[in-house]
Amino acid sequence: MDALRSALQPITHKLPKPIFKTGVTLLGTSCYKTLILDIDPAASPECVKLAISKGLGIGIIGASSIVKIPQLIKLVNSQSAEGISFLSYLLETSSYLISLAYNVRQGFPFSTFGETAFILVQNVAIAALVLHYQRKSAGAAVWVAGLAAAGYALFDQRIVDPKTMAVLQAAAGVLGIASKAPQIVANYEQGSTGQLSAFAVFNYLLGSLSRIFTTLQEVNDTLVLYGFVSGFVLNCILAFQMVYYWNSPSGKKTASKKTEKPIAAGQPSTPSATSTATASKSKGPSTRRRG
Repeated sequence: MDALRSALQPITHKLPKPIFKTGVTLLGTSCYKTLILDIDPAASPECVKLAISKGLGIGIIGASSIVKIPQLIKLVNSQSAEGISFLSYLLETSSYLISLAYNVRQGFPFSTFGETAFILVQNVAIAALVLHYQRKSAGAAVWVAGLAAAGYALFDQRIVDPKTMAVLQAAAGVLGIASKAPQIVANYEQGSTGQLSAFAVFNYLLGSLSRIFTTLQEVNDTLVLYGFVSGFVLNCILAFQMVYYWNSPSGKKTASKKTEKPIAAGQPSTPSATSTATASKSKGPSTRRRG
């Protein structure tokens, strides 16, 4: 360790000023000195935990900027919203909007909630596309306008006071839980995950697990913590469905239609003159094979 420290310290002591300022902002003066300048992680385990938390937070924010892009691409390419629950996106987006406003107004570090903003924007676009492909384009316009108005109110303390904001944050946790239920039910009823993106589902699972750790390390707020814990549990269910229905691209309704078609096609066509006789014969036992 001493040899590694001797090799790295000349570099860490001469880092460019922007990197130095960023490091101090993320870790604080004391932990920056311990981990970066002195390169002595054993001296402060708490600083190591903080650094891991910051690293996870930045990673989550980076991944969140593209986490819903595969879902958007699937919707656009298929021109279909099959298997996508608008209600699920409505509830999740409402939860994210409230949480974003709450975290900003509380002054929590951006690394602990930054992904909320990126996912929120992508959710708005996905939900608007779902409405569009369901031939409800007017509803998509109302959806965007309503969110804009709600966001303005939530960020303005003159409209939503701090006490009300805390109540709304508690409600956001419930909304976050409820947002997964329609999608879980839709997957079960269809017997498939439709146009749901596996990339988004599994990234959500990992992200919610990581957020439990970062929240415990950096945010002393049980309202935020409980939201991430409940979200992780329901993301586990969605991930399980994604694996279980992996080889079931079509829903139960589509599959039943495909099963009916060969039977209909296999029925023998008979002249109209003998239809009565054929009908009477079919009442008895028959060894004829049917499609």
